[in-house]
Amino acid sequence: MSEALPALCRDCLWTGPTRAGAAGPRRCPACGSPRLVAHAELNALSMAHLDCDAFYASVEKRDRPELRDVPVIVGGGVRGVVTTCCYLARVHGVRSAMPMFKALKACPQAVVIKPDFTKYRTESRRIMALMAELTPLVQPLSLDEAWMDLSGTQRLHGAAPALTLARLQARIEAETRLTVSIGLAPNKFLAKIASDLDKPRGFSVIGAAEAQAFLAPRPVGILPGVGPAMVRALEGAGLRTVGDLARAEPKDLARRFGAQGLRLAGLALGQDNRPVDPDQARKSISAETTFNTDLSAYEALEDRLAALCDKVARQARAAELTGRVVTLKLKSADFRILTRRRALAAPTQTAKTLFRVGQDLLARECDGRAFRLIGIGLADLSPAGQGEADFFGDDEARDLAGERTMDAIRARFGPAAISSARALRKNAETGD
Repeated sequence: MSEALPALCRDCLWTGPTRAGAAGPRRCPACGSPRLVAHAELNALSMAHLDCDAFYASVEKRDRPELRDVPVIVGGGVRGVVTTCCYLARVHGVRSAMPMFKALKACPQAVVIKPDFTKYRTESRRIMALMAELTPLVQPLSLDEAWMDLSGTQRLHGAAPALTLARLQARIEAETRLTVSIGLAPNKFLAKIASDLDKPRGFSVIGAAEAQAFLAPRPVGILPGVGPAMVRALEGAGLRTVGDLARAEPKDLARRFGAQGLRLAGLALGQDNRPVDPDQARKSISAETTFNTDLSAYEALEDRLAALCDKVARQARAAELTGRVVTLKLKSADFRILTRRRALAAPTQTAKTLFRVGQDLLARECDGRAFRLIGIGLADLSPAGQGEADFFGDDEARDLAGERTMDAIRARFGPAAISSARALRKNAETGD
């Protein structure tokens, strides 16, 4: 006879013991729903990862009901890449970061929508606020995902963390008409993996007892921080699966891969001691654009740079952050990526300073080469408003006051209420 397992129903929120069949728990004994979650450690785990399902595409489909049954791709122009796509598009092989021409070849019937990050940030704040009502330990990773630590909240919410999370999942869907998937596990690493196991509208559990067996057959690339170069290095050492890493001697891994080797040895065993840190600083703010045709003229590149500087500066002011390092990114026609950085004497959050520095960095690279992409970023971030009078010079303070005034006008009358002379000239030239 199978062991009785703690279970919960994500439809009626019934909780109680259930006996799993060969294929797992069958249906909720209270309402008959198949959306039953059962696991031996269900009521003992408190670390969760919440991931919005195809977030940008889902927001667009919600706001445009006529697209409900249509493949949707959110991304740039013909030369751009896929930012995200809905699950219908994924069935046809479309994936995030895929070049747009390949995505449209795989799914020619897809509707392509330009990203609207202002709208996505608004929805992200709504969802994060609902999470923060349950615990102060919420650590966003991006607009559409975050970790939560619900340790010690059982008395406050009158329920184990698993049931609290199921209620949250249902509430987000009811109030925002967007769906999320949740992973519940003993630590951040396993919780993030779990949230991706049953998308969309998933709720998956990985317990401590099963972690090693679950990870062992999976490729080493599943581990956080293991990119393509590290995958090649590990495979070159005969370490193709997480199980291979788990069986390796930590000393050998440390000797070959340094501190990263020791870190991977722990992850391979399902160990991750990182706490949820709600105060973890954002590392950078950036924006980039891919051109429909390659550009080599400085003036044309400068026009694109100006718009990106304005976008990054507005994001910095909205997040109440300043930065001391400006980074210019260029991608050449042969797909080589070039980055140039410059540290500032004082932090900034103005488009004018970003553009001035970006112009100089760009001028040094414009030698006739053709580029397909340009980007600008602000790094070494710190909270704004701390002694501004001390580090902002007169010119910077004046520029900041002017740009904040423009932010207020746009907030009241819409993004198109103010447009620069450069943008108007560019639109006139292109007929936009």
